[in-house]
Amino acid sequence: MALKLLVVEDDSSILELLQYNLESAGYVVAAAATAEDGALLLEEQDFDLLVLDWMLPDMSGLELCARVRKSAKSPHLPVIMLTARGEEGDRIRGLTTGADDYMVKPFSVPELLARVKALLRRASPERVSDVLTAGDIVMDRAAHRVTRSAREVSLGPTEYRLLEVMMESAGRVLTRNQLIDRVWGFTAEIDERTIDVHIGRLRKALIRGKQDDPIRTVRGTGYILDVK
Repeated sequence: MALKLLVVEDDSSILELLQYNLESAGYVVAAAATAEDGALLLEEQDFDLLVLDWMLPDMSGLELCARVRKSAKSPHLPVIMLTARGEEGDRIRGLTTGADDYMVKPFSVPELLARVKALLRRASPERVSDVLTAGDIVMDRAAHRVTRSAREVSLGPTEYRLLEVMMESAGRVLTRNQLIDRVWGFTAEIDERTIDVHIGRLRKALIRGKQDDPIRTVRGTGYILDVK
């Protein structure tokens, strides 16, 4: 499952450069040229990291970063701040506002990619690992292979992506909207019944004999991969 990044940058040439290089590195990238557009995307979608310009036309990146940290939805979202300001006081101000890292323009693209990868590894190790484990279920993403108690589990592409998302968030409830966003994409026209059908197929593939059902339905909300 590709990691999803949001870039908020009002300079179109820098925005294009960032989007091209991040997508070339395998990330899914959404872009915004204003803080308000960025804030709207953050409310509507789930992201794994935010690349944020300090100087934006409608609101400073510092203000948007502070809003992210105060939000109930994404208080721990990793943030890399981009700015032309290189003074020590400015760097300290950016970091104390809640940014996790700070890069001064003009920046090295390879260095930015390295910092993005390092932040993602630290914030979500389960999202970048080749092997995911939840109870007796093991997913080898490099081999595209799933086993449960050493038994190979045959999954279709949608059920595989659904299980991947649930293993990345094992033990946490995922709403149907979150599953739509992370499995099909925010713009997909998928109804709740479709999710229920794919969950049913996934359960059927995972359970053999007297094995427990690892997926628990949370009434009125969504599902949780609930494994010991």
